Amino acid sequence: MLTSDVPTSHDLLLHAIGRLATLHPDQQQAVRAVPRTRPAALRDAIAGVLPGHDVVITGTLERRLLAITTGQQPGTWLLADLSGQPHSTRTWPDWAATHLRLHTGDTFISYADLTPEAVTRLTRPRVLLVALYRPEYFPLPRFPLAISDLARAARSTLSGEVTLMDMQLGVTLDTILETVGEQAPDILGVSATFGQHELMTRLLDQVQHRVPLVLAGGSLTVRNEALLLERYPRLLIARGAGEPTIRDVIAHWHGDLEREQIRGIGYVGAPRGGAVVLTRRRTATLPNRDADDFFPELDLLGSTFEHQGVAQLETTRGCTSNCSFCPRGHKGTWAGGAPAQLPWMLAALDEEFRRHPEISRTVYLVDEEAIGRDHDAVPRVLAIAAEMAKASFQWETSCRIDQVAHPGHDRDWHIERAHMWRRPVRDGLRSCLFGVESGVQGILERFNKETDADQNALGIQTLSALGVPTRYTYITFDHLMPLGELRATHAFLGRTDLLLRPLPHLTAEQIVDGVRDPRFVAEHSTGRPFYTGVSYMLVSMECLIGAAYTRKVHAAGLTGTVRPSMGRVDATFADLRIGACSERAQLWVDRNFALDYTLKSLEKILDGEPRRRVRAARVVIKDAAFAVLTRMIGIIGRGTAPAAGPHLTAELDAMLEEAFQQLRARIGDNVPQVLAVLPPQAAHRLRYEHGRWAASAGWQLINAADPCGT
Repeated sequence: MLTSDVPTSHDLLLHAIGRLATLHPDQQQAVRAVPRTRPAALRDAIAGVLPGHDVVITGTLERRLLAITTGQQPGTWLLADLSGQPHSTRTWPDWAATHLRLHTGDTFISYADLTPEAVTRLTRPRVLLVALYRPEYFPLPRFPLAISDLARAARSTLSGEVTLMDMQLGVTLDTILETVGEQAPDILGVSATFGQHELMTRLLDQVQHRVPLVLAGGSLTVRNEALLLERYPRLLIARGAGEPTIRDVIAHWHGDLEREQIRGIGYVGAPRGGAVVLTRRRTATLPNRDADDFFPELDLLGSTFEHQGVAQLETTRGCTSNCSFCPRGHKGTWAGGAPAQLPWMLAALDEEFRRHPEISRTVYLVDEEAIGRDHDAVPRVLAIAAEMAKASFQWETSCRIDQVAHPGHDRDWHIERAHMWRRPVRDGLRSCLFGVESGVQGILERFNKETDADQNALGIQTLSALGVPTRYTYITFDHLMPLGELRATHAFLGRTDLLLRPLPHLTAEQIVDGVRDPRFVAEHSTGRPFYTGVSYMLVSMECLIGAAYTRKVHAAGLTGTVRPSMGRVDATFADLRIGACSERAQLWVDRNFALDYTLKSLEKILDGEPRRRVRAARVVIKDAAFAVLTRMIGIIGRGTAPAAGPHLTAELDAMLEEAFQQLRARIGDNVPQVLAVLPPQAAHRLRYEHGRWAASAGWQLINAADPCGT
């Protein structure tokens, strides 16, 4: 019998099992104890209470399909749709038409006749999806969207079994290799990004002849396609959104598609003249707009929470802009998901959050541009905010500053946007990240940001007056900047007229008009410098392979060695003094990165006073970084020649060491105040990372920077 008027997936599952056996209460509890988000564990639990039966759980999270052998005549199975929807409402794969016959299609549970081919389809291929990671640089995890999205796409085919492994969660390369040996996967998917090339090659070296199909993806992998294919001639490279690719790879494994028909891949062509020819077939990458949805499977969410990580989702994919420093080919055009799809996803998240009450109920929408430019942009984002509020979640996201201030739009448009921004704050928006990148007009044009300096300032003032909690990304150094632009960058970061007090008592109209009045701005300024709102200070531009900015640097004769393993090109600065500052700024960032990242990560999983204390500690680090920039400009500005001689570099080095010792003392005074209010697990993590940071000696680059700041 079902246990309630609104049965859960576990109710439906136990009801299906009841067709085959009578379970004792303790057996029922053993099955109920396994979350529906972990299909492999749930399958094992069912098999444990149904000895002698084969059990398969397939399908996506909201439409899990349970299949159990009946023990009667061969080929007869019991199928249950754990959403409670009739089998006839499911979009069955093509193979089901000839290899699977339902006895009853108008209910959620039915006996069915399965051919041996159908059983093979349900259970093979074995797919292992792996996310690489460097925990020494990023101590606290983020829910691994990349492989979780792929898992959903793979399960949507009702074909095979999917296992996920994430190095953020205590998995090592040795563990992955052991799993490859034990499971003998038919398909291995590897997700890699910046700083992980060496990890990826160590893994691929070991598995390239042990796994029939290996698929690699991620931003670094796309940029390194030629390098990887030359070293691993059997490798497949996913060039864009991986969902259509993994579905096609599964179809290819079953013989339904030729390799040339797999969407969005690069691979090695036939040898010609004794050499390997990298044909890199131009199979079209599926536009994001054509994807079914952007949601993940949640197998690893519980483990992510156990490791003090955060929940991540996408409600959009791609970006509306074309910044010169960002190669966009693998990210695709902007597309927005339908808010109507959110409720079931949020309900599944809620189940996992309830198991971890110590984690802030905050979902991080890692959209590059949450609003977009479609005709329904405003109602769409407001609908998302409303769904988040209904589910009692706080949330964070990202978008462009031209969603706040735009010189091409009139007063009415700005008033509409002001009203729009207040609604998400009311509905739980905890922070929004804006990639302003600069407040200097020449730099913005060079970056092709499609914004201007006044627009950025106006947007920042508007958001703060509206009470929108914000973070900003800002690129301090770029290879083509003259000293005057660096000074202007410093001045913009130090401006105290950008961050205004929240003014909830004023109307949207009053704020839109007020921020354009210098007297209004002066009256309501917080006096805090803008850099306190910048997510990471002292960021330097990287010349990424394939980026338009890199071509500009090359045209200026400043590029050097191509480093495919990092997806970038070495480059010198037009003003060598600024280059010397940039190098030391990166050393500063990298030495402090793990501690700052830990604080940022803890801020994401905390609420109330603990979160405020952690934020205050991050401001200490920002203050120190701005002081370093101030002193750098003072040092290099004494001369006139754009050169960096030994005396200058020695002075910069001495300043950097002195600044670090001062920061170490300030953080040492601040951390005990933070530890006093943290929950035990968070306090343990911060205490460990602070000790590691305080004991560090010397300066070393770790290549952890992300120029997009996301």
